[in-house]
Amino acid sequence: MSEQISKRKYSLAQLTALPWSPPEMIYNARILGYDTVSIRPISMGVKGEHDFDLAVHKDLFDLTKQAMSETGVKINDIELAKIGDGIDVARYESAFEAASRLGVKDVISSIWSDNRDFYLEQFGKLCDLAWKWGIYVNLEFVTWAGIKTLSGVREVLSAVNKPNAAIFIDTLHFYRSRIGIEELDACPKNLFRFMHICDGPAEIPEESSPTYKDDLIYVGRDAREYVGEGAIDIAAIVKKLPDDVLFSIELPHLKKAAEWGLTEHARRCLVTAKDYMKKHGIN
Repeated sequence: MSEQISKRKYSLAQLTALPWSPPEMIYNARILGYDTVSIRPISMGVKGEHDFDLAVHKDLFDLTKQAMSETGVKINDIELAKIGDGIDVARYESAFEAASRLGVKDVISSIWSDNRDFYLEQFGKLCDLAWKWGIYVNLEFVTWAGIKTLSGVREVLSAVNKPNAAIFIDTLHFYRSRIGIEELDACPKNLFRFMHICDGPAEIPEESSPTYKDDLIYVGRDAREYVGEGAIDIAAIVKKLPDDVLFSIELPHLKKAAEWGLTEHARRCLVTAKDYMKKHGIN
């Protein structure tokens, strides 16, 4: 597999190399050829996750800023501003402030509640809070969350009508939600800023299965596949989106990372993605 010069920007997402701190992400991204990084200073409570709260840990913030200055690698986005029952989104403001001081313009959000009135109110509040710091809120649909379809995301954005609300697509969730490619034709193109890319197995867990949610989570967090090595027609999705949408590679694979090491795994993520895009005329 050969490297190529691409006009498209690629970001190294935190879940691909979960243990790496923001400075490690930045230095390794520079070495491996990524353009930016996508970090998780807002904890999700995921197994193996570390506390990278840049608003709390001043030394970590300073080291992150230093790494950016030394490498020229920027932070594209932070995550995850989760909306869920019992969560007041005001808690995220310190993360937005710290991120804005580092030049970050985007945050990923997702909705984990079935209470429509609650999540619409909280999402609108989240957008207002983020906009104070010049940050766009990219709403992702996740197959085991409350909002799990593209149409669900569009309904939320239409209801709150905020200038900094955007649509966020992860190719794995797109495929597993059984969304038709034609649904993208109805989406205003200016609502897409960046996306997660990865591949995955052909089999989609059935909701009737007693292990449905566990099966979804396992692949999503532990066993995604390199772009072009699974069953997802990533090119068809990408070609429906604007040409300047950044590709953030979110591709956790615990077995491969353990076998080759995180650095080599992250390198293969980028090389396979670029080779796939070149093969499909995407640059």
